[in-house]
Amino acid sequence: MKIYYFILTLFFCSISFAQTTISGSVKDSKNEPIPGATIKVVGEASGTVTDGDGKFTVKITSKPPYTIEVSSIGYATQKVKVATGQKVDVVLQNQDTQLDEIVVSASRAPERIKESPVTIERFGIKDVKKSASISYYDGLENLKEVQMNTSSMSFKSINTRGFATVANTRFMQLVDGMDNSSPLLNFVLGNLIGISEIDVQSVELLPGASSALYGANAFNGILFMNSKSPFVSQGVSAYVKYGQTNQKAAGANDYYDYGVRVAHVFDPHFAAKANFTFMKGTDWYATDYRDLNNPGKDRSYYNYNGLNVYGDEVSTNLKGVGQSLATLGLIPASAVNLLPSYNVSRTGYNETDLTDNKVRNAKIDFSLHFKPWKNDTEIIWQSKFGFGNTVYQGANRYYLNGFFMQQHKLEIKGKNFFVRGYTTTEDGGKSYDMLFTAINVDRAWKSDATWFGQYAGQYITSTLGGATPEQAHAAARAVADTGRLIPGTDAFKAAFNNVISNPDVLSGSKLVDNSRIYHSDANYNFKDLFKPVEIQVGGSFRQYQLNSFGRIYTDKDGPIYYNEYGIYTQLQKKLMEDRLKLTGSVRYDKSKNFDGNFSPRVSAVYSAGAQKNHTFRGSFQTGFRNPSTQDQYIGFNVGNAVLIGSAPDNLVRYSETLPVATAVGQAFAGGTTVVMTGLNAYNNSYTASSVQAFAALASSDPVTAATLLKKSNVGYVKPETVRAIDLGYRGQIKGFSFDVNGYYNVYNNFLGNLTVVAPYYGSAVDSPNPLGAPSDPGTQSLHALANGNTRNYQLYTNTDIEIKSIGFGFGVTKKIFGNFEIGANYNYAQFDFDQAKDPSFEAGFNTPKHRAKASFGNEKLFKNFGFNVSGRWATEYLWQSSFADGIIPSSTVFDAQINYSMPKLKSTLKIGASNLGGKEYQQVLGAGLIGQQYFASLTINP
Repeated sequence: MKIYYFILTLFFCSISFAQTTISGSVKDSKNEPIPGATIKVVGEASGTVTDGDGKFTVKITSKPPYTIEVSSIGYATQKVKVATGQKVDVVLQNQDTQLDEIVVSASRAPERIKESPVTIERFGIKDVKKSASISYYDGLENLKEVQMNTSSMSFKSINTRGFATVANTRFMQLVDGMDNSSPLLNFVLGNLIGISEIDVQSVELLPGASSALYGANAFNGILFMNSKSPFVSQGVSAYVKYGQTNQKAAGANDYYDYGVRVAHVFDPHFAAKANFTFMKGTDWYATDYRDLNNPGKDRSYYNYNGLNVYGDEVSTNLKGVGQSLATLGLIPASAVNLLPSYNVSRTGYNETDLTDNKVRNAKIDFSLHFKPWKNDTEIIWQSKFGFGNTVYQGANRYYLNGFFMQQHKLEIKGKNFFVRGYTTTEDGGKSYDMLFTAINVDRAWKSDATWFGQYAGQYITSTLGGATPEQAHAAARAVADTGRLIPGTDAFKAAFNNVISNPDVLSGSKLVDNSRIYHSDANYNFKDLFKPVEIQVGGSFRQYQLNSFGRIYTDKDGPIYYNEYGIYTQLQKKLMEDRLKLTGSVRYDKSKNFDGNFSPRVSAVYSAGAQKNHTFRGSFQTGFRNPSTQDQYIGFNVGNAVLIGSAPDNLVRYSETLPVATAVGQAFAGGTTVVMTGLNAYNNSYTASSVQAFAALASSDPVTAATLLKKSNVGYVKPETVRAIDLGYRGQIKGFSFDVNGYYNVYNNFLGNLTVVAPYYGSAVDSPNPLGAPSDPGTQSLHALANGNTRNYQLYTNTDIEIKSIGFGFGVTKKIFGNFEIGANYNYAQFDFDQAKDPSFEAGFNTPKHRAKASFGNEKLFKNFGFNVSGRWATEYLWQSSFADGIIPSSTVFDAQINYSMPKLKSTLKIGASNLGGKEYQQVLGAGLIGQQYFASLTINP
């Protein structure tokens, strides 16, 4: 705490040093000012950036003469010697520097992008300005290899190289070195706790496996988001953005986004900054009312289960209801034969009735930066806070209401090293599960037993009166729904509020979460101590503290602690006059429940041509992903199934008491209820696909039906691995900049989900004899299946089938007719999985085979005006998830913006539109269709 108070004291007290002030301007060859150019004093930590007029002022503490380095993306860097009191006017020459941009992520050390040993994409300040998307984070979708998955307007997840989900546990996002993942959910929550667009310095995307340097979660790629340093970019910046969203279901709605950044250098040793942003709008309404289980059916269907309708997942066998009623003496036994032997469902509520459909996101962060010496050593304290409302889609749709997440970091870094530690904490606020909200609002009004009993009774009455089955079902539903709570009424609101504030899944839907992550990592580069080969070493340690109070994980009796660590080293050597760069790295990772794993990577980069502007790269590496904490410790009832993690202690901790459906079934079970645990799910269950095949024939041909059953035989989850080959080329030919890459991945023990059906009684065995004695365990399990005495589970497991994926990408940019710039890229992605060998396993590739993107713009169309137009196209593809399976249609989207710079006001006005064509499109099955967004923004930079 003494150090913390010392740093706070420095925040308010600056120390006096003898200083010299140098001022000047930076312009291009056409005498136009260059805003945002970086000014660094060689040999010092001090620096600044030019304002909107291209002017700058920098303070220097060393003795003259001085040398300053002036740089800006798109221009050649210059070093200028400066005498005391001299005014400096620097002219930068235009240069296509795409190959010379500096990146850090690929090798954990600064290198030109053309020298990167693996494929890498970069998005900088210049790209933020010209983006036609409503936010810079949305603009990342135009990068080659990026696939965006929109669960909500404010919750978008990025993926590369296939196997995309909203809950993307295979992709990492680091913000100033901190993992942005949710401690409880194990995946990134979009930009909910990211960086403000006026604080973005650069974004680097590393597609593909990166386990050799970044560990187990860097399986499909990493996004690095880096903010501006207050030592370099100081002053007050702000933006205000207003627009409208348009969607057929939601209509036209206002959209607001505000932000302010304050940064100040108190003296050459101390600087600080703070950011605040706030966004609010109306979410894309999710109104897909298709019944994917019964294609072509509508709400009049007796067992309707709409995609964005919740509560209708509760269903039961109508004849079984009749048997129970007859046993209780409520109907004659002969009447049971009038009831059909199939399931009917309760009437559900639309998603739009269960949320306010509003999105809000506020982000606050501040950091204190201390440079104790004249070298590059810097001590940073950073705190980040994000809170708001959004919709997350997993096994169900969840409204994250008042969700709060915070991160705190202490870091010491220098020219060749860093040491950092941070913690991430989250609070679920008033979040709730929409499916259980609907189920328990229905049950608060009328119990399932009463509702289904009234349905069965009226069905019998209508049938005896001569009604057709369709008429009987309609009449039965009308009677059972008499008095149902109507959205908008006081009675509905009261029941709704009671349910969403109750965490008990039997009567409520509130999600409870107070989980944490503690993380530390370090890296040292020996390049200044050992010249023959550049050597790096590093490592990390992480502890999860899972605390959902038994609502999501099996942590009812207290938090679950889970540790993992890793160490790595990398060797790099340049040969042949620095044309050939060889890199080798290896990392060892160990987590609590699994054996340690080595991840090696070898790569080579060769620069050809007189100017070394043609670079060829190739790499081979093995990556791995440990099962997430969800895969191991979840015990989450999602209504139609229970998600069960496979850690051995988890299977014992999860248990529930369930009612046996019929009197005959009670005789088999030995009582009116049974206790089911995770052991039933993994050790005594049938695959869901075989149970569906059995059900189709059970009444007409029970002998054949029984032969179709297949015991699940699910193994406990274990790490998945990948062997990845990555080849690429970057170069310039006659003014064209090319970027070509290809990859081939082979996955083993691929992690996924498997749905199984566990009987309440009897033993799950392959092809049991349906004619056996009642005491035969296999026959008993058949009876349980036939009478609905079963529990569905969704398990986390690995497939034994090898999965392969292949893809390539091609990108090209060129300046034409002066400052006009045109760019285009294309990606192909495909995977190979023999579904017939593992029919119940869903790989969830969820990626279009073909994607193409293009842009056309001019930063200086004429004085102070610029514009940009971008377009995206993707083919249709199969979406598989625990929520729903189906086809995502092909889409074509165009965005455009025009901007006007006002140098005297140090401001830029931008007017833009996303999805100009207006055709609504989808990126996640079950989420709302994405409509149009129009916006105008004013950004003020110092």
